Amino acid sequence: MTENLRFPAEWESQSAILIAWPHADTDWADRLGQVEETYIALVAAITRFQPVVICVADDDLETYAEMRLRSNRVDMQRVRFVTVAYDDTWLRDSGPITLKNADGSFRLLDFRFTGWGGKFEASRDDQLVGALFDAGLFADAQREVIDFALEGGAIDTDGQGTLLTTWQCLHERHPDTSREQLSARLASWLRQDRVLWLDHGYLEGDDTDAHVDTLVRFASPSSIVYQACDDINDSHYGELQAMGRELEALRTREGAPYTLFPLPWAQPVMDDGRRLAASYANYLILNGAVLMPAYGDRADDAAREVLAAAYPDREIVQVPCRPLIWQNGSLHCITMQLPAGLLASA
Repeated sequence: MTENLRFPAEWESQSAILIAWPHADTDWADRLGQVEETYIALVAAITRFQPVVICVADDDLETYAEMRLRSNRVDMQRVRFVTVAYDDTWLRDSGPITLKNADGSFRLLDFRFTGWGGKFEASRDDQLVGALFDAGLFADAQREVIDFALEGGAIDTDGQGTLLTTWQCLHERHPDTSREQLSARLASWLRQDRVLWLDHGYLEGDDTDAHVDTLVRFASPSSIVYQACDDINDSHYGELQAMGRELEALRTREGAPYTLFPLPWAQPVMDDGRRLAASYANYLILNGAVLMPAYGDRADDAAREVLAAAYPDREIVQVPCRPLIWQNGSLHCITMQLPAGLLASA
């Protein structure tokens, strides 16, 4: 077989979205009822446009999740369950990073998942890709295990060989590896020929060490959406302004500046004195739609308008995500797209 692998952009055609249903043995236990409502809204939104694959821990959880979804009139013809063990539900970081071959086959990159540098127990999550592969979820695919800590939320691609990432995250995971070495490894594994690094940008309450998907996203090979901050009195102002200047200095493959779409800044969301990471950049791209996190903030609708301008050919759908940021992530963090053709028949 001739290998001609490529890392597809998220806006390319998808077969399904992969998620994991929260349960009492995950970190959601204390607020399970609230977060279940977000998952129901998420599945309802996804199934308007395409299938969703839901990981469940056992048969009882599948029965319960199906009951909750049916009672909310979700299109169950587009829902598929797979039983697998998991520590938590952040599948952007524990799920497969998929490369597509020119012949239509796929390569599932199974990087090490360490619970964001050992912050949380992650032994079952680290085995998730292998468990899904063994369950027969994927069609014409090979699995490649890579002994290197990398989370899906730490990288973004334009689908044409340019990777975007943050130095803070990758340096935190691999402190003894130089930027040049990291660039070469990422480019090799992910079949990229350009790696763009951001040195600025963070969110309070984010325990991923500045994942790029909470800050900056490609909207096309020539455009970028990013989380801005225009409140000079906010603690994020200086860092996000510096990140904005970095983005202005970046150039496309053709040498042109990127078209930039700055997202509005939500008011601080506090929980027992702790600020939560309410980012609008953590949206999810579907076939024909963009699902955006809504936080019950006056900036929600303004963020929707920015995304509508960045993705003019897609419907922008708000999903209530305030319960998610209690665990320091949002919509993109709990999902992983499966490219078209990857999902095996049920």
